[in-house]
Amino acid sequence: MKTSKQTLERDLVLMQGNMLNYALTLTTNRDEAKDLTQETTLKALSNIDKYYDNVNFKGWVFTIMHNLFVNNYRRVMRTQTVIDHSDNLYQLNMPQDSGFDTPEGAYTYSEIMNVLNNFADEYRTPFTMYFTGYKYEEIAKTLGLPLGTVKSRIFFARKRLQEILKDYR
Repeated sequence: MKTSKQTLERDLVLMQGNMLNYALTLTTNRDEAKDLTQETTLKALSNIDKYYDNVNFKGWVFTIMHNLFVNNYRRVMRTQTVIDHSDNLYQLNMPQDSGFDTPEGAYTYSEIMNVLNNFADEYRTPFTMYFTGYKYEEIAKTLGLPLGTVKSRIFFARKRLQEILKDYR
């Protein structure tokens, strides 16, 4: 027996509260959750003819919502990627509101770099590479070190920086 389109539409309307709750867990923002719920409802309604009776309707709708969320997130991340045309590629992929353009940010950055320059090369180099946007695997390959060694050196450098600069928090 095929479920009628009107029944599925009614079920979709009845699920709006559940959909909003799930959207809140994904977005952690009420307005974005409402937008995601509305977008999911429209997508489900426009594709309701593709629903199969033997599939969990709630799971089908939540899968649509999850996929929309992931696609929107990826779109936002692509648009926020910064292309650095400077010679040293130092600020590659750094967020626009990193704070380094403000006097306070520049002061904090210079303080961090002064402390970091006192670290041994084996800790300073991986941490600086990580801080400037390199991935762990890239650092390990570039420095010819095992991945675990790179991760631990970055961890210890970060901990040491936190201890030295604890008054700046």
